[in-house]
Amino acid sequence: MKRWFTALLALVLAVPALASDQALWEKSTLNQIMKRGELRVGLEAGYMPFEMRDKNGNIIGFDVDLAKKMASVLKVKVSFVNTQWDGIIPALLTDKFDIIMGGMTITPERNAQVNFSQPYIVVGQAALLSSKLKGKISEARQLDDPKYTIATKLGTSGDITATRMMTRARIKRFETEADAALEVKNGRADAFIYDFPFLAIYANQYPEGVSLLPEPFTKEALGWAFRKGDPDFENWLNNFLLSIKNDGTYDVLYQRWFQGTAWLKNVQ
Repeated sequence: MKRWFTALLALVLAVPALASDQALWEKSTLNQIMKRGELRVGLEAGYMPFEMRDKNGNIIGFDVDLAKKMASVLKVKVSFVNTQWDGIIPALLTDKFDIIMGGMTITPERNAQVNFSQPYIVVGQAALLSSKLKGKISEARQLDDPKYTIATKLGTSGDITATRMMTRARIKRFETEADAALEVKNGRADAFIYDFPFLAIYANQYPEGVSLLPEPFTKEALGWAFRKGDPDFENWLNNFLLSIKNDGTYDVLYQRWFQGTAWLKNVQ
């Protein structure tokens, strides 16, 4: 009798938990994506090689290919919502899209607003230098000087890093990474602090106008951002990432965008 009563009690206690799990699933972004038949991805085209526009105006890049693979696994279509960086988290929170796949650094400040998947790549901040500083600056900390003007992209981890580390220099903030890099190339700023992959590509494109310090001076994990309170979507994203790393898909895409340069001729 005691065993029967214990089993019955356990069943009774389990019912509310099952109902709660079902309610979470009904609200899950993953469930909504599958019902809608569409994965909506927020990004800002302009961050080589993660997302940018080709000569036909199409958004291409590493994050774009990862999103397309994600959609194919879910058997849904994918759409990309190009959004200015300083408004991209508010847009996610107001359901303009399902996920941010835009090279977003995981920070405690952002994590207070959104949740992140496991990191899908690790990059770091680096310094793009004006040609007049080539050979004169060997470490980023040397830029912390009142005589230097530092360009950053507004609201990025590069902006935060430069503000924290280069308190004596003049900081000029720009809406896009292209404008900030051009400021350095044209000699109106001494350096641009930004993610190493973008700067390495830019320096390769314009070797006469800029130079690049050879190593990043920070280490930053990038993750996919999604709304809080969604354990089903978080579980699926982390397992998707694990799967594509195990089956070789991730390596193929990484080599295409970070080790190959054929795509550069198609970029705007």
